[in-house]
Amino acid sequence: MTDALRPMTKQRLYEQVLDRLRQYVTEGGLRAGDRLPPERDLAQRLGVSRASVKQAIVVLEVQGLVEARHGGGTYLVRDSLDVEPVDRMVERRRRLPDVLEAREALETKLAELAAERRTDDDLAAMRAALAHMAEEIEAGDGGVEGDRRFHAAVTAAAHSGLLADFMRSIAEQIAESRNESLRQPGRPHRSLAQHRAILDAIAEGRPRQAAAAMRRHVRTVAKVRLLDWDPEEEER
Repeated sequence: MTDALRPMTKQRLYEQVLDRLRQYVTEGGLRAGDRLPPERDLAQRLGVSRASVKQAIVVLEVQGLVEARHGGGTYLVRDSLDVEPVDRMVERRRRLPDVLEAREALETKLAELAAERRTDDDLAAMRAALAHMAEEIEAGDGGVEGDRRFHAAVTAAAHSGLLADFMRSIAEQIAESRNESLRQPGRPHRSLAQHRAILDAIAEGRPRQAAAAMRRHVRTVAKVRLLDWDPEEEER
């Protein structure tokens, strides 16, 4: 059965605001660090409620495109507002809790096994991954590739083919959760510190401590703005 003739969805008002803001930034030549007009002014100029503008700003915050400073306005984080479609955000929000639950179950066990089975080469791979992540963060990036390499190195160090297969089967979803986490303000540095704690426990051959450190890390990953976002808030 095709779903091509599924019911049409009405575009939410704040989605229209997002389109206008993207156009405003592009046509105005705004860059990272520039300030958007106040919400009250935007609402007046666009002819919409302030609630609609606020919901649009929240979507931009969730996607890491703007930073709303308390009492200080809203500033661009990037040179453009390449907004992810809201429906895609809603879908990610729906599946993210299951992904994070699976990560906690799998990765805590992988860290425990890595502490028991790691080789010198495994430890070298983990250290190299963290060095790469630190370089990325220093360069102003989120450290996504270094993060990916570190978790891949921990998985390899566990020397469990079946668990590695499970991790590969949800690799795309894990990448989504990684990107979501590392776009949170201050998160890259915190994530790097947690990775180092995991590595220390693995290097010292302490399985229980390695599992506990990984559990703390994955639970931090689970604290993302997306899960607090309500796409229907404006309409209530």
